[in-house]
Amino acid sequence: MEPDGVPTPPDEVVRPRRAQGPRLGLGGEGGRSLLIAAVSTVVFFGLLAFIVVNAPGWPRFQEAYLNGPIFRDSLPKVVSKFWVNVQLFLMAEALILVFGLLLAVMRSLPGPVFFPLRLLATVYVDLFRALPGILVILMLGLGIPALRIEGVPKDEFFYALVVLTLVYSAYVSEVYRAGIDSVHPSQGAAARSLGLSQLQTMRFVIVPQAVRRVIPPLLNDFIGLQKDTVLVSYIGVVEIFRETQILSAATFNFTPYVATALVFVVVTIPLARFTDWLIARERGRRGTGGVQVPGRRSRLFGRLA
Repeated sequence: MEPDGVPTPPDEVVRPRRAQGPRLGLGGEGGRSLLIAAVSTVVFFGLLAFIVVNAPGWPRFQEAYLNGPIFRDSLPKVVSKFWVNVQLFLMAEALILVFGLLLAVMRSLPGPVFFPLRLLATVYVDLFRALPGILVILMLGLGIPALRIEGVPKDEFFYALVVLTLVYSAYVSEVYRAGIDSVHPSQGAAARSLGLSQLQTMRFVIVPQAVRRVIPPLLNDFIGLQKDTVLVSYIGVVEIFRETQILSAATFNFTPYVATALVFVVVTIPLARFTDWLIARERGRRGTGGVQVPGRRSRLFGRLA
């Protein structure tokens, strides 16, 4: 308020500044916190290493699991077989993305005319989510070739690919369906008002937005898929885990398993951090309140935005 009684314009109102603490730096509160965190970490892991190294069975454990010469000999061999896991993972991922989306769309179709499709998709998802993956691998990977049906493939890699696709499509379809349900119903209503059919609405409006929203959860599922590729060793596929078993049996030592674990750690942890980064970025975008229209940049989306 001015002295003459005229109110001060809003843009000239002087707001009191919030009390600010000391800036975080190496010499301030942030530096002390960083130093305490570093010291506590070193002390904790140093104490843990001291306990393990001085345990009575440490020499035998080191010989059985941390044998240097066996590790150097095993690591190149298990890495070479990891390429089989990578091939299986990439091929299964491509099939799962398509098949899982198809199942999710089938379960999301409204109306009584689509009830058979919804029922079929629901039964499929419930069945393969209920069965353990290793059980499905053994039943299909060993059972179908035992039938000796003419023309049916007998390659173990083929059945490994089929089983992983069947099992993970059930889980991925639920991720897709959650994304479809997260799209506001007004989007579909607006599309129908423009003359689009139910299938066109799903294809051009609902599904593109849903897919973009579920990319981080999909990456989490595919991290699990990458690790579960070792399960196909039970039907005879010689991949990284089967090669590890062969090397361990040949050397009477468990060090090859440590080498295999190291390979998965090196590959999986960067993927996990990338997934966390995507999730954080998506949360930041939603927090800004901006309207983003994923999918094709068409006139239709411009009208619906």
